[in-house]
Formats: sequence, C-alpha cells, structure tokens
Amino acid sequence: MIKLVALGAILLACTIEANKNVNTVTPEIKTDDTVKSIYDFKVEGLEGGTIDFSTFKGKKILIVNTASKCGLTPQYEELQKLYDTYKDKLVIVGFPANNFGAQEPGTNADIKEFCKKNYGVTFPMAAKVSVKGEDIAPIYKWLCNKTENGILDADIKWNFGKFLLDEKGNLLHYFPSKVTPMSDDITSKL
Repeated sequence: MIKLVALGAILLACTIEANKNVNTVTPEIKTDDTVKSIYDFKVEGLEGGTIDFSTFKGKKILIVNTASKCGLTPQYEELQKLYDTYKDKLVIVGFPANNFGAQEPGTNADIKEFCKKNYGVTFPMAAKVSVKGEDIAPIYKWLCNKTENGILDADIKWNFGKFLLDEKGNLLHYFPSKVTPMSDDITSKL
C-alpha cells in the first residue's frame, strides 16, 4: 500500500511538472476596436470648424457625397427640401468629393458659395473629401465596410450616394445615386 501511495505521489509530481512545460492555448477574447460608432467621428466643416457627429444623437442622419458639376447636382434642391421638412428628426451632412468624373474640382470656398447661391443649402456640409480609393476619408471607410460598421458593405459608384443612420447611430441603408432625396425609398424610413 505504501508503494502505491508513493507511486501515486510520483505520478502526480510528474504530471504537474509536465504541465508546466506545455503551452496551453486559451481562447483570445477579442474586442473589435475598428468598429466605431458614427458618433466617434468629427470632420472638418466646409465653412471651417468641426462637425461633431455625437451632437446628432437622437436624430436620423443622411450622409451624402456631393458634387457641383454633375448631372445629379440638382439633388441639392431636394436635399434641402428634405432637410427643411424633417429637420426636427433628421440631419443631412453633405460631403463634397471629386472622385467621379472630376465633378467637384472647386475649393471649399467655391463649393460653399455654389451651394448657398444656387440651392440655398443650410444643412451641414463637410470640407471636400475622398469617398473612395486609397485616400478614402475615415468616415467613408467606416460607412462602406461591414468590417468597420458591422452592418453592410457599400460600393459608391457615383456622386449623391446616400447613407441613412437611425437615431442611435446604427447604419440602416445605402441608397445609390439615382434614389432621389424626396423619394418614398427615403421618406418612408424617416
């Protein structure tokens, strides 16, 4: 009996020592720091200053890539009408971009003057950015990639693509350029 107890003690000691040398794999708990909330973004405004998306909590947000020399440029008029109609529960943020057909060649000052003079734009406008490619603005990288926004992938193919987010900052939908701002596709979701 003593031999068995001694043998058991030796086996236990060997097992403990062997386990010290074994690399055990513990599952890694990941928190995805790349997925931000829309409310984490702050962008330069067209007129200077900063557009802080955290100030839009509680409202739906429509983000639109815009251009001044595009066949769809008259959508500015409908964007302004949409903003005026729903501004108690919706904010629109325009992002001038020169990614498609070089249709936004102007400076921020040129774009500001064009928007005010031709369409009376009063909704927030960001400074000119890139919405596609190697130099994509971080907010558009987030909007276009499911790995970043957690909801959907979007391929912006032209000016006046529209992203709609809910009152809690969740991405709801991407509308391509041809979907006009006052269409039922958009207004039914407000």
